[in-house]
Amino acid sequence: MASKFPLPVLGFAGYSGAGKTTLLVQLVPLLSERGLCTGLIKHSHHDFEIDYPGKDSYELRKAGAKQVLIGSKYRWALITETAHAKEPSLADLLDHFDPQALDLILVEGFKFEAIPKIEIHRPSAGRPLLFPKDPSFIAIAVDALLPISATIPVFDLNQPSRMADFIMDYVLDFHHDDRNLQTPPGKLRR
Repeated sequence: MASKFPLPVLGFAGYSGAGKTTLLVQLVPLLSERGLCTGLIKHSHHDFEIDYPGKDSYELRKAGAKQVLIGSKYRWALITETAHAKEPSLADLLDHFDPQALDLILVEGFKFEAIPKIEIHRPSAGRPLLFPKDPSFIAIAVDALLPISATIPVFDLNQPSRMADFIMDYVLDFHHDDRNLQTPPGKLRR
């Protein structure tokens, strides 16, 4: 699945309220400063709207258009209505990215996918750890001491810069330690 995708894919998994989005909002600019162009997939278990009533694109979609593409010189977005109630797979969503424009795909959610992941955990929430039962986890970020020992790197959830360094190493390792990549989209630098 994700192993066929030509870019590194890194998940951020944890229970609701653990701080996945908060951490990613801090990490993305740090990764950009290091020269990485990131794409992001955020999984939602809920229905969502990115468009709203009164906008032409919303009205055209509600009138029956199955796909609406909105574009400007700043960005474009494709809104696609799905005809089935089946959850999209991570592989299906990855297919929508342009690997030529990115260095890394970050994934929020999909905690049971067999992709490399960082667990976001808050012991005070009383939820069980995910990493002991899933070998896909390559690190854990916590805001307190772990109740068990870990054989994977452990990061302070409140120090995203150290995690950004770890992610940079992960991306470089993905490219087989070729530290002289041919002009990648974000001009990787360490």
